[in-house]
Amino acid sequence: MLDYRTHTFLTVCRLGSFTQAAAELHITQPAVSQHIRQLEAHYGCALFHKGGRRGELTQAGAMLFRALETMENDETRLKAQAKALTLEQPAKAPLRFGCTRTICDYWIPRVLARHMAKHPDEMVQMSVGNTQELVEGLEAGTIDFALVEGSFNRALFDSAPVSRERYVAVGSADEFDASYKPVSMASLLDRRLILREAGSGTREILEKHLAARDLDLDDFAGTLEVASIPAIKLCVRAGTGITFLYRAAVERELDQGELRDITPSDFFVEHDFRLIWQRGSLAARRYQEIARYWRR
Repeated sequence: MLDYRTHTFLTVCRLGSFTQAAAELHITQPAVSQHIRQLEAHYGCALFHKGGRRGELTQAGAMLFRALETMENDETRLKAQAKALTLEQPAKAPLRFGCTRTICDYWIPRVLARHMAKHPDEMVQMSVGNTQELVEGLEAGTIDFALVEGSFNRALFDSAPVSRERYVAVGSADEFDASYKPVSMASLLDRRLILREAGSGTREILEKHLAARDLDLDDFAGTLEVASIPAIKLCVRAGTGITFLYRAAVERELDQGELRDITPSDFFVEHDFRLIWQRGSLAARRYQEIARYWRR
């Protein structure tokens, strides 16, 4: 169980201020300072840079914050398990996770159906957001693990792959003949590009692979930012522009001839969907087991 000094430290880290932490915790500022000094004496190092009260962490302080934040989130899960046992419910903590919109709409439904068939009594709480939002949820402890497409800090999070997916360019069937196959990305630059919002894994992957070709979003004839994948597909069908998505997200439309695969010959991209969790979590083995089962 984390003690009051640990909670004071975590509050200062999150708010970046001794003064704001005192107000949040309803204690005096000298009490906050005393709690921090006691922790520094215990660990034998300075946790905050001296001079000013902005709460700027030292390298050791940042390491301790990450470790204690993970421990705090683990403690929340342990409390949930203990409560479940007291109430004579299944001892396993609720499956609290988040996933990106692409994974939510086009991958997780069949996986969850299989999971629930095997664990019919398990409580599942799933949220949806872009990669950055899910990472923030992990750090805040509102979710226990996440399924993401985009990049994440591998120094802070462990992960396991759950699927490998093709990433393709698509356009309207009314504009592109079924035999159309561009030779290079340059062949598509005269088109308007429809893409997800900043922070989404789908967009991040495109930006990364464009940069590898000395290109960026501004090299297209125009851009249209849309936060909804179904809306993006409707815009492409209507001839508003082209887009890049995981093939799993457009499989039906491609099969039915509503959209065309116009992926350039020099653009073969596959990317992992990954299950990620806070590094050092006591529940790491459970997350690894879930990833293995969901990958089948």
